[in-house]
Amino acid sequence: MSTSALSRRYARALVELGAGQKMVEQYGSELARISSVLTTEKLLRLMLESPTLPVEKKAAIMTDIAAAMKLSPGMKNFLDLLVVKDRLRYLPQIEINYRHFADELSGIVRARIVSARELSSGQQQAIRGGLEKKTGKKVELKIELDPALLGGIKAEIGGKVFDGSVRTQLKRIEETLKKG
Repeated sequence: MSTSALSRRYARALVELGAGQKMVEQYGSELARISSVLTTEKLLRLMLESPTLPVEKKAAIMTDIAAAMKLSPGMKNFLDLLVVKDRLRYLPQIEINYRHFADELSGIVRARIVSARELSSGQQQAIRGGLEKKTGKKVELKIELDPALLGGIKAEIGGKVFDGSVRTQLKRIEETLKKG
C-alpha cells in the first residue's frame, strides 16, 4: 500500500473517531503538536523509527511523551497504534490528511493568499466573502506577502490558483506583444 493511501486511511480513522467523541479539533491540535515535536527532535524520531529498538521500548517512550504533553487518551491510543504497526514515520502526512478531512467534515476550506503588500481587514473580508460565495463553504485565509508580485493578489484554494497579480498580467502582455 502506498504511503499516501496509508496516511489517508489512518487520518480518516482518527477523524471519524474524533467526530464520534466530539474531539475533532482537539485531536487535530494534539496531532499537530506531536508531529512538530517529532519533526524538530530528530534524534527522538530516529529512535522511535529504528527497527532495532524493541516495540515495547518505543511504546514506553511514546507513553512518556504523551504524558509530558498531556495528550488525550484517544490520541495516546492512536500513537500507540502507530508505534505497534511501525507507522510513526507517516505522522507528518497523517497530520496533513487529518486537517483536510477535518476541514471537509466541518465545511471549511483553506485559502492561501499571496499579496504584494499588507491587506486591510476590509480587503481580507472582501476576499473571504468572494471565496465563500464561490465555494459555498466557510473560508479560512492564510495571508503571505511577496513584494515581487508588484501589485494584486494570488489565491490558492482547493488546488486551484487564481492569479490576479500585476507581475503575471505584465508577463501576459509581454507574451502577447512578442507574438505580434
